[in-house]
Amino acid sequence: MQSLWMIVASFLFACMGVCVKLAAATHSVAEITFWRSFVALLLLFVLVRVRGVTLATPHWRWHLTRGVVGYTALFGYFYAIALLPLATAVTLNYTSAIFLALYLALTGLRLRPGMLLALALGLFGVALLLRPSLHAEQLWGGVIGLASGAVAAMAYFSVRELGRRGESEVRTVFYFSLVATLCSLLWLLFSDMHLPDLRSGLLLLGVGVFAALAQLAMTRAYVRGKTLVSAALAYSTVIFSSLAGLLFWGETLPSSAWAGIVLIILSGVGATHFSRAKG
Repeated sequence: MQSLWMIVASFLFACMGVCVKLAAATHSVAEITFWRSFVALLLLFVLVRVRGVTLATPHWRWHLTRGVVGYTALFGYFYAIALLPLATAVTLNYTSAIFLALYLALTGLRLRPGMLLALALGLFGVALLLRPSLHAEQLWGGVIGLASGAVAAMAYFSVRELGRRGESEVRTVFYFSLVATLCSLLWLLFSDMHLPDLRSGLLLLGVGVFAALAQLAMTRAYVRGKTLVSAALAYSTVIFSSLAGLLFWGETLPSSAWAGIVLIILSGVGATHFSRAKG
């Protein structure tokens, strides 16, 4: 039952996506990424103080790498959300499970036949999702969305390595938020920044709060629930996002695009399963 926390996380991630897409009408992706990271940083700082977690770490190089790579993936994901139908952007970002399996293979993990089938399904699903469902002006957003999945896999690989070194989850997420906030500030030094009004301020606050709460629910699901069940339920974000896209923007996808989404989900679940299988 603890794995059901992933459904809560998926709903909150979809809410974050809605806030991102609405905020993109008045704020740049760089600004949205900053507020998402900064709000999460403040919440995590409070959590660190309440739990008495020390911030001293011998793994600062890994934290720096995870932070920069994670920020790049987050920026690309938000960029894709601003340009694409919400369900399409979310699905492209969720190809991270497929790319992570490839990265693990490069580190020496033997690719089982089931893994090869999962990867082939994922690639075919991406082709179906991108080619017929995107207009020419959205193709760049599709490329960025797919790239965000590839880069996110690098971030998850870094998180995996930090975990193997005994680093606490709270400290890992805190340093990611810190590095992402600093990267966002650096970017904003060379671009315009708009002061939020009441509406956009609430949307930007929502991006950060929903993201932080979703991270906590997701962590609870993975720590206390069954890993494969939690990983499979994570794809319910696509369902929530498609419903939100239909409700707020009247977004509909052709049947071929939905076929691609189903294949990517099956591929991601399969890649997660076979990457954890022994052999």
